[in-house]
Amino acid sequence: MTQDLFRTDAYCTECTATVTAITDQGIVLDRTVFYPLGGGQAGDAGMLVLADGSTLHITDTRKGKDAEAQFTHEICHIPASDGHSSLSVQDFCRQRGLQVGNTVTARIDWDRRHRLMRFHTTTHLLCHIVPQLVNGCSITPDYARLDFAMTDPLDKDALTAAIATLVAGAHPVTVGSISDAELDANPALVKSMSVQPPRGSGTIRTIRIGTTTADAERIGTADLIDFQPCGGTHVANTAEIGAVVVTKIEKKSATTRRVVLGFAG
Repeated sequence: MTQDLFRTDAYCTECTATVTAITDQGIVLDRTVFYPLGGGQAGDAGMLVLADGSTLHITDTRKGKDAEAQFTHEICHIPASDGHSSLSVQDFCRQRGLQVGNTVTARIDWDRRHRLMRFHTTTHLLCHIVPQLVNGCSITPDYARLDFAMTDPLDKDALTAAIATLVAGAHPVTVGSISDAELDANPALVKSMSVQPPRGSGTIRTIRIGTTTADAERIGTADLIDFQPCGGTHVANTAEIGAVVVTKIEKKSATTRRVVLGFAG
């Protein structure tokens, strides 16, 4: 099991960790600041610094899977092959002197992560501006997109202006949680048709944008900008997003409108 430090602190850029496994899926650590691909957000990249000061570049991060292809509680860090694409992960790590039990420093590419955080929070703002269910999402360092289940047309300039207003409002972004029962009682909190929040642990992580009382937030009746289950990484305040624009609106089908976001300039 990998302790996921990014869940509680998206601004933690590095940590010391112990290698618990090296498999064909990647390098598994006992704790990490690397976010794995999920919920539409790309996995983190960065590096592992070994005890001798050498580095292994990490190109992607994924959730581990068992023999039945079900997700486990392990997070796999995928190393760059450095021109040795024919080598397995195990052989490559052995060649570089990394083995189970070693202590490493896990360090994310912060500039890349911060772009992902800014885009992810913007997609939540967009859910407020366009109050329709989402049936597709992709958040990368260079662009983000949301697919809305709707037939009405959308205006690119109007959406950009609405995003800018919310960004300038400097609204706080807060990590919280609700119980499975609370989510069951408020199913409208789930904005996505394609990604459902994980259940079974007793609590479900939430992201709240805007100020409200705790009681009103928990029953979903407060005048929030956005409040929904989410496991991704976010900025702490909408002002941190900066200038984001709607670069494209596409009619993907008769019932789907795609909104593509980019950084201005």
